Amino acid sequence: MRTEQLEYIEAVTRLGSLRRAASELHISQPALSETVRNLERELGVELLDRHRSGAKVSDEGRELLPHIIGVLESVDRLRRAAHDQHHSSRMVRVGTVNAATVPLLVPAVRDFRAEHPATQVEMVGSQQDDIHRGLREGRFDLGLVNYLDGDDTPPDLQTTELLRGRPVVCLRTDHPLAERSALTPADLAGVPLIGMRAGYAMHRYAHRLFSGTAPRFAYSTDGAELGKVLVAEGLGATLLPDFSVAGDPLERAGLITYRPLLGETTHVVVVLQRRKGDVPRAVRALHASLLTRAAALTGFPAPDAAHP
Repeated sequence: MRTEQLEYIEAVTRLGSLRRAASELHISQPALSETVRNLERELGVELLDRHRSGAKVSDEGRELLPHIIGVLESVDRLRRAAHDQHHSSRMVRVGTVNAATVPLLVPAVRDFRAEHPATQVEMVGSQQDDIHRGLREGRFDLGLVNYLDGDDTPPDLQTTELLRGRPVVCLRTDHPLAERSALTPADLAGVPLIGMRAGYAMHRYAHRLFSGTAPRFAYSTDGAELGKVLVAEGLGATLLPDFSVAGDPLERAGLITYRPLLGETTHVVVVLQRRKGDVPRAVRALHASLLTRAAALTGFPAPDAAHP
């Protein structure tokens, strides 16, 4: 049984005659009649009443019509689902707070593209709350977000820990403070600070570091990448997770460096988030690539459970 045979019967029933159905379907009337005969032999039912004046759907054919239409509607739904899956496999959208871009995101995307060269990866820098909204609304397929120790994660999103690091001070390499092995908050007095805007974990961390007293930022920006550029240009220092600076092209070029904060015990955690339930195959593949890359960085097996 072929789908086109059912489509032909539906057309004959709807149009009232074999001749009009053949005209709409752009096939010859004998070809349409023969196709229907083949289906009749397969089903063991006379679907058409044939007379000298023409052919119309039989009573038996009309009784089977709801089943025929049901099959055609199911096939149409299958085609639409396959189209949607094909479309989604051509684009994976990642919302990121620009956490661990160089050690984690870039290598994972490179590995993913090697296996899925036809799939485009769109990476959008954004704040945590917008990434959460984007995941819920379907604007993002995956989200890379920073958390501080003790932060709660959204219960409606699947959350997996990838990396865990320490906050550090990111400095231009020739800055006087770069001569020290570690720094304290007091060392930053008088240094122009480049802060992350409200909505980023490192914005909250800066306020925590300075004991609730609002730090005096000379500049504020969205995300770590622009913050590192401003540091490289000599505009000041910024607070970032160590994994955001280590291995960065500016650090490899000798333009920026970083120093730990003396006695600091806070952890900054990079997590991977997505909607719960089934997701397109390409999204699962990039998700797995990020887990594999994180495992390579940490030396631990790729995580497969939600972050507690």
